[in-house]
Amino acid sequence: MSQTAQIEPASSAVTAPPDASAPPARRRFSLLFIFLLASLILYPFADNNVVGYYMLRVIGSAIILVSVYVVSYRRTFLVFAILLGVPAMAERIWLLKSDPSALSMINIGLSFIFDVFVVWVIFRRIFARDHATSETIFGALCIYLLVGFSFASLYHLVGVLQPSAFYFDPHANFHTVPDRLDFIYYSFGTLTSVGAAGIIPVSAHARSLTIVEAILGVLFLAVLVSRLMDAYHPTSGLWRR
Repeated sequence: MSQTAQIEPASSAVTAPPDASAPPARRRFSLLFIFLLASLILYPFADNNVVGYYMLRVIGSAIILVSVYVVSYRRTFLVFAILLGVPAMAERIWLLKSDPSALSMINIGLSFIFDVFVVWVIFRRIFARDHATSETIFGALCIYLLVGFSFASLYHLVGVLQPSAFYFDPHANFHTVPDRLDFIYYSFGTLTSVGAAGIIPVSAHARSLTIVEAILGVLFLAVLVSRLMDAYHPTSGLWRR
């Protein structure tokens, strides 16, 4: 009887869930995905609508805060995200128009670094486990959207450094000076291989970035999403958490 009593606790320890002590990441990626998608839905209303413009600024600030929350499971990541999140929030609030000043270019560059940092942290997080969950798939979707916003910052920076890097068709645009909203439209049109009518890359840097983003968009859908769907098991215990 004593031997069986000693074996039973050992077997229960073996069958305990291995990730019981791990910090929960549920709903972090889904919350970030909702805000990212909301910003894409609201950005057409920001051009000629004061309410839409301020709503977009609020959503942009919320994306920064939620992104900091997503990477806050490590203290070093949290500190680094806060340091980069301040200029990124300033870029989303005040720098919608192209500004050739040094402060504008620095803020755009730091915003791009912030987006890349969040993408890197989420990429590490979603591949930390062998089994994919619904939250893992939301993390992959967040990476896809953040890549589009990251390239929008790059296009914005190129447009500030080289005002003639992009040609804006006057028949397809209401203005001739591009802003961040135009580059968001161009970036996601390139990422999804749909194309952005009315905006044509002219300089070598703009064309090179366009090619790189188009390739990344195809590779992401072909490799990353397929890998996650192969590992996705909705009936597993991770799904019920």
